[in-house]
Amino acid sequence: MRPSTRAWVSRYLHAGERIIDAEALTGGITAEVAKLTVRMVSGAERYLVLRSYTDSARLHHAEDWLDRESNALATLSGSCVPAPALVAVDPRAGYCEFPSLLMTHLPGSTLLIDECVEVRVRMLARQLVEIHAIDANSRPREYQVLTTADTVVLPARADATVWSAAVDLIRGPTPRYEGRFLHRDFQPGNVLFDISDSGMPRITGVVDWAGASWGPTDLDVAHCSTNLALLHGPQWGSRFASAYEEAGGTLSNNSRARQYWRVRDALACSAEVQLWASPWRDAGRTDLTPSVVEERLCAYVRLLMDAPQAR
Repeated sequence: MRPSTRAWVSRYLHAGERIIDAEALTGGITAEVAKLTVRMVSGAERYLVLRSYTDSARLHHAEDWLDRESNALATLSGSCVPAPALVAVDPRAGYCEFPSLLMTHLPGSTLLIDECVEVRVRMLARQLVEIHAIDANSRPREYQVLTTADTVVLPARADATVWSAAVDLIRGPTPRYEGRFLHRDFQPGNVLFDISDSGMPRITGVVDWAGASWGPTDLDVAHCSTNLALLHGPQWGSRFASAYEEAGGTLSNNSRARQYWRVRDALACSAEVQLWASPWRDAGRTDLTPSVVEERLCAYVRLLMDAPQAR
């Protein structure tokens, strides 16, 4: 940890506490994340998490992302959503070497394996319903699209006819929607689980709120669906949408709107599909080779275009 950042973090420790270790956490794409071990006066240890934007290519987004995340964590404080608690934020690097956010550490780890995926899909769906039920007194910024019809990247394995139809679909008018509080990057890589003695998982945390937005619930559902389709197979994208409704979530009331949001998210993924998959491979999913994730994305887009009535 850089000296000025360490000094900044130390300002928010209790009297007599000190940082004794900083461990880099893997899995992130846009920022460096470290788990800080703090030695308390009693001799026991507690943990904090430091997120810093160090990549020069992303620094121009850092202030917005940190403002969004700090506001989201403040909104979620005291809610039923297991999010970190905000400790401090330095969005313009006034004190730290880089724009940074300090928050509490949550127990658990990500689960990306195929085993018990059906159980976790239902848990993820229930958790997302709870997020969308948050009554935000101060709305976050309106959602931003991650691609347009003119910027979609066509994968090498794509069926040109299918993808052309998909691009034409998102070129059409944006469906009307009732806005809700969105995570905007809700997916298995941002949800922490703990495994009980019985072997059953339970959600212990939802992290990475830098994209918190206001928009259609379909958008969060679509994003998690795309991730599940790449991680576990195209059919799991549709299964997640169904599980979300079974858990009490509300999606667009017509099939064209549902299809629009799911296709839009899948096409937005195409430019960065290998960037998405790299942390998964680092976490042990070595089966998700570049060719496998690309093939799954293409199969998922075909599934969406072939079954417009699919929920």
